[in-house]
Amino acid sequence: MDCPTEEALIRKKLGGMGEVQSLDFNLMQRSLTVVHRAGALPAVQEAIRDLGMEAEVSEVTAKQAPSEPESIWPWWPYAAGGIAALLAEIIHWAGMPEWAVALLALLAILSCGIDTYRKGWIALRHGNLNMIALMSIAVTGALLLRQWPEAAMVMVLFAIAELIEAKSLDRARNAIRSLIQLAPDYATVRQPDGSWIDLPAASVAIGEVVRIKPGQSVALDGTVVIGHSTVNQAAITGESLPVEKGPGDPVFAGTLNEAGSFEYEVTADAGHSTLARIIQAVESAQGARAPTQRFVDQFARIYTPVVFLVAVVIGLVPPLLLGAGWQDWIYKALVLLVIACPCALVISTPVTIVSGLAAAARHGILIKGGVYLEEGHKLAVLALDKTGTITHGKPALTDTVQLEQADGVDSLRIATSLAARSDHPASFAIAEAGRKSGIELLEVTGFTALPGRGVKGTIGGVDYMLGNHRLIHENGVCSPAIEAQLAHLEEQGKTVIGLTDGKQPLILLAVADTVKDSSRVAIEALRALGLDTVMLTGDNVRTAAAIARQVGIDEALGDQLPEDKLRAVEGYIRDGRHVGMVGDGINDAPALARADIGFAMGAAGSDTAIETADVALMDDDLNKIARFVRLSRKTRTILIENITLALGIKAVFLVLTLVGYGTMWMAVFADMGASLLVVANGLRLVRQ
Repeated sequence: MDCPTEEALIRKKLGGMGEVQSLDFNLMQRSLTVVHRAGALPAVQEAIRDLGMEAEVSEVTAKQAPSEPESIWPWWPYAAGGIAALLAEIIHWAGMPEWAVALLALLAILSCGIDTYRKGWIALRHGNLNMIALMSIAVTGALLLRQWPEAAMVMVLFAIAELIEAKSLDRARNAIRSLIQLAPDYATVRQPDGSWIDLPAASVAIGEVVRIKPGQSVALDGTVVIGHSTVNQAAITGESLPVEKGPGDPVFAGTLNEAGSFEYEVTADAGHSTLARIIQAVESAQGARAPTQRFVDQFARIYTPVVFLVAVVIGLVPPLLLGAGWQDWIYKALVLLVIACPCALVISTPVTIVSGLAAAARHGILIKGGVYLEEGHKLAVLALDKTGTITHGKPALTDTVQLEQADGVDSLRIATSLAARSDHPASFAIAEAGRKSGIELLEVTGFTALPGRGVKGTIGGVDYMLGNHRLIHENGVCSPAIEAQLAHLEEQGKTVIGLTDGKQPLILLAVADTVKDSSRVAIEALRALGLDTVMLTGDNVRTAAAIARQVGIDEALGDQLPEDKLRAVEGYIRDGRHVGMVGDGINDAPALARADIGFAMGAAGSDTAIETADVALMDDDLNKIARFVRLSRKTRTILIENITLALGIKAVFLVLTLVGYGTMWMAVFADMGASLLVVANGLRLVRQ
């Protein structure tokens, strides 16, 4: 089952069974999920068997490649059929006996066409005018009209084209199947007695320790416990450069250990690793039809019977009403039947979508459905969360302003000692900077937190307070000069922390969440693509505006609660603009869900992000969104090219047929040639 003709047969057959509740086809992986009543499985299998196909119940996990092999046919029947058809054509033109031409033509048809006739008869028996049924009728009609060479050549060309198309589709399948092969089947696992043994990765439990050598691929997700190395994570996150790994760092199944050896503790079994979830998400995305694919399927269901009816009219009306020759007009009707086959049109969309999904996954972009890949070209506005998306999400000490009143007092050491006792992110940034500078902490007594303001404590018998602008202002030590310095730092998007002894301010420390180096380039790329950008953040308006200026964002909205972000996204949608929302997949959930496309940053290792986002970026690189938009636009272009190509070629040969220049073998070239062209065109996305 790898063609829409087989899907239509199965859908019609099983859809009429009361025991069957739903059908979910995945042509690219040759799988069908049937939801049915208890005990109905044998009846379902028998119904499929009646269609000339064999259904196998499959328990396929993400670690197992589908058991279905690539399409394999022996070559000799095609060679024999081709030679026989060619000889029939030569003998016919040489004027030799008709019985010899007929014998060679029948030999060619028997060599290549038995399977086609079998499938065509099954389709007709079930009232389905699919591509193979139309081709079988056309060849039979040509035989009845004693057009022996053409009947043979049509069948041979059709069979060979079917073979080439199946091989091309195998390539599209392999683009997904290759993901499964990234993780090795075995892992070296530590035993209770301290020895090491190679075990199947599927049998390794969470909490066990695995050892990996240089050049080996990681078999399971885990956290490094011993050793250091560099790991190539391109297969999972799309990062171009290897990443340093040490104790406490995560590693992912399917990544390649380049240098060094390390041991890691398994954090997810083989069926639930990040790689397994990527494969599951990509495969389920194939089953979700994109808008163009739904349109094409509906169009084909109407188009085929209409063209068949037109062919009947062309074959009967001119001879009956106009006295035209029966043979000429029936021949034209048969040519029209061949041209009518919708295979090129129907197969063009799934091949293109799957190729795009595979290309995105290779670059660390996990797209949850063909609808998002196709609709991405419509994005006009991109809303971005600040923390962890545009910035690193970790505050750092950026400025230290020593005040004149602090002469003789080691105010930085005092401030660092107080900050080290606090769990506030800004205090942590100050303490971390002090630790890196080698500052020795002083003993603090009477330490107390001042909610919403800061902390206080006694050092060397003096009471000190470390806190925000409000704390300094409430203590009455905020002079106009200090106010000016505070305003200057805050306008740069920094949070200012001040130290005071209650009489005078001693030092000002500015803390800021630093912007990622990639953010400026990413925003510039998005603007070059014509997207408007807006930042939605819970930080104050001044900080939001400062960060927006640094990276070139068009608009910044500060003091945004989750419901405010949701309202902002809804506002753009009401204006008729397609909106993408970028966040962490959890805190920004309402806005992510409401946006036309939700992007989750840094989804590697995160179940929630992969499950909730429409598009999951496996690392924190904002540049991947521009890549996604470009891929979506390329996908849309190829879809339009394929539909135009498929319908255009048919239209040209339809006109040629009606004016008397079309022949059956030309019609086969038109139909199957178009199919091969659209498949090849769709496969171009794999290389993007």
